Amino acid sequence: MSIKAIDMQFEEFDAFSPTSASAAVDRVDAASPLVRLRYLIDNTPAIIYCTVPSGDFKMTFVSNNAFHVLGYRPEDMVADPNFWFDHIHPDDAPHIFSSLALVFTEGQRAYEYRFRASDGAYLWMHDTLRLIRDEHGAPLEVMGSLTDITARKHMEEALQAKGEEQQRLIVKLRDAHEQLLQAEKMASIGQLAAGIAHEINNPVGFVNANMGALQAYVATLFGVIDDYEGAGGADPLLAARYAQVRARADLAFLRQDVDDLVKESMDGLKRVRDIVQALKDFSHVGETEWQIADVHRGLDSTLSMVGNELKFKATVEKHYGALPQIACLASQLNQVFMNLLVNAGHAITESVPIGGLITIRTGSEGGWVWIEVGDNGRGIAPEHLGRIFEPFFTTKPVGGGTGLGLSLSYGIVNKHGGRIDVVSPPGQGARFTVWLPVRHDAPA
Repeated sequence: MSIKAIDMQFEEFDAFSPTSASAAVDRVDAASPLVRLRYLIDNTPAIIYCTVPSGDFKMTFVSNNAFHVLGYRPEDMVADPNFWFDHIHPDDAPHIFSSLALVFTEGQRAYEYRFRASDGAYLWMHDTLRLIRDEHGAPLEVMGSLTDITARKHMEEALQAKGEEQQRLIVKLRDAHEQLLQAEKMASIGQLAAGIAHEINNPVGFVNANMGALQAYVATLFGVIDDYEGAGGADPLLAARYAQVRARADLAFLRQDVDDLVKESMDGLKRVRDIVQALKDFSHVGETEWQIADVHRGLDSTLSMVGNELKFKATVEKHYGALPQIACLASQLNQVFMNLLVNAGHAITESVPIGGLITIRTGSEGGWVWIEVGDNGRGIAPEHLGRIFEPFFTTKPVGGGTGLGLSLSYGIVNKHGGRIDVVSPPGQGARFTVWLPVRHDAPA
């Protein structure tokens, strides 16, 4: 017997209005089993309903608790042949309608979808449909059980949002950890550079002093030789002897070559001293306080560091404008300049028709200074422009880069209260412009 048939047998009980819940229970207990069944159906947490086993799935029965859950009267739901279809959320309906026919082959289907209540709000419902067949196996009706799972869905969404937030925090922590490791590595490199500079400075100092003394001694020795020649000029035999010695020793060549050798050695020592000074300027070991610094000096010391890598790839042109000194952490800005210059060198390939060119321009505007590093390399693809400052993003092959250089540079410039602008016209390389305020208080 179907629920619809059962429902027709006790319609006379629908109109009773018990004065209390206990009176209702007493009357139900005293009535027939059908009344008891109807009472249980109407008071179960799930809405029980039946539909015809055909394409439109018109409702033929809906339990009375539908009014308390959805706000609709069961008779109104049964009267409208499209009630069920019309109240399913439009985003959920296609999935349900496309698989509803499987009820006739599988015998049972379960769905979770949003159903519009009488107040216009959508409630999440869990719907279990089951096909009922007659004794001959023909479809008789489809029974459904609708349960309000809105609270559970909201809890799941909250948990999912919390999980996603935790994942984002984990990613941020990982990025911060990697950047900290990179910063520590750069600090270690700076300390190493300063240590090397100090160790080189000592021998360079006394070699330079010795070369100065040697230059003076050589000049004295040649002066003595000249004096001997002058003193022996009156004696023809002695003069001839001097001439033989001079010719055998090629004294004229020695005089010129010694001067050249000493001069070249002094020039070489000066280059070593310049490199050592560049190392010291670049590293700024122990620098934790903001200071007033010369941006051009930082650029020049950085160029000394990366010059060996760039000289076989590109020509570096410097177009320096008039810049005021700025408040900054000089060693950190040097890291930014180094990353931009090295990236420019990597972007230049042999396919550049006019030769590799890296241009450094500087200028000031208002209370800002700007430093532009441009190249005529392969440029940056439009789809990558929005991601180049992301940690670990790199277009280089595995092992070619960590993807942290520009991310760290962005963080350093941001800490200085500045910004980095990037333009990369198709086929025209890329230009990175660092803007820095002339005065900036160190953040807490």
